[in-house]
Amino acid sequence: MVLVTGATGILGRVIVLELLKQGKEVRATKRPSSNLKEVRASYRFYTDQPDFYFDKIQWMDVDFEDLDSLREALIDIDQVYHCAAIVSFNPQDDKAMNKTNVDGTRNLLYAVENSTVEKFLFVSSIAVLDGYNEQGMMDENSDFNPKLNHSGYAISKHLSEMEVWRASAEGLNTVIINPGLIIGSGNWKKSSGDLISKSSHSYTFPGGTAYVDVRDVARIAIELMARNTFGERFIISSENYKYQKISDQVRQAEGLRRARIIAPFFLDLAPIIGTLLGWLVPGLKLLNRSNVEAVKSDSRISNKKITDVLGYHFIPVAESIDFHLKNYLSDRK
Repeated sequence: MVLVTGATGILGRVIVLELLKQGKEVRATKRPSSNLKEVRASYRFYTDQPDFYFDKIQWMDVDFEDLDSLREALIDIDQVYHCAAIVSFNPQDDKAMNKTNVDGTRNLLYAVENSTVEKFLFVSSIAVLDGYNEQGMMDENSDFNPKLNHSGYAISKHLSEMEVWRASAEGLNTVIINPGLIIGSGNWKKSSGDLISKSSHSYTFPGGTAYVDVRDVARIAIELMARNTFGERFIISSENYKYQKISDQVRQAEGLRRARIIAPFFLDLAPIIGTLLGWLVPGLKLLNRSNVEAVKSDSRISNKKITDVLGYHFIPVAESIDFHLKNYLSDRK
C-alpha cells in the first residue's frame, strides 16, 4: 500500500489519482478541516471516472506532531510520497512553515524507522536552488547557499531536505524532487493553485521562473520510485517562462488588455516600504527583499537530468496554461 501525505493539495491529489490508475491501494492523509468535496470535483478535470477513483481512496486524518498518529498511518505501507507542506511567502507564516514543513518531515521520517516502508519520495522545490552551472543554468548541483537571502519557505524546504538526506544516509531509500512552479486545477485559492487567478491581475513582474504541469510532476514522481532512483534529487521543470508571458495568455483568454510590467525601480523601493509600513499594514510585509528578488530575477532552471534519465517529454507551458485556465473558468461560472 502507498501513503500520500498532503493528498488534498494540488500535487498530492494528482499523485493519488495516478497511483490509483495503476491499480495501487492508496492511503491519503488530510486535516480534519480538509475540503474533500473540492478534491472530488477537481478529479473530473483529470479522468472520465472521477467518482470511481475518488471512492477508492482511504482517507485518514493525521497529526504530524503525534508520532503515534504517524505510525498508525504507516501500518502496511511500503511507499511514501511526502507532499504535505505549507507554501507561503508571507513572513508571518514562517513559524507555521517551520513546524509543518521541517518538524513534520522529521517526525514522519522518525515514524518510518522500524516500519514496513521501503521507498520514500520527498517533494521539495526549486526555491532551494542557488548558483549557476557553466551554461548559466541552475541544476541539481546548485546547492542552497545560507549566506544568501531566502524566503522562509525556501529555508523550510532546505531544512526538510536535510532531514531526508539524513534518513538516506541511515539506509532509507529516498528520492527528492524539486518541481518548478506547478500549474494545476482545483485548490484555486491556495499555493500554486492561485497561479491563474493572480495572472489575471492588471500588473505583472519583469522576471520569470520554471513552470511545470502537475500531471508531469505526478507521473515523473511515480516513475522515479518505480525505477528505484534513490539517493538523488531531480529538478522537474517543463520550460523557463516570463511572468508576463503567462499573464498575457491568461488575460487574452479573458478578453483583457495586456498587463503592465512593474518597473524595477518601484520594485527596488518595495522592501523599504515593507520595512517602514509593514507594522501598520501587515500585508506589506510581503514586500521583503527575497520576494522582490524572486519576481525581478529571470531564473534559468535546467531539466537536463530528468530528461536524460527518463527521456521524458513535458507538456508545453502554453498548452498547460490553456488546459487549466479552461478548468478555472468553468469552475468560476
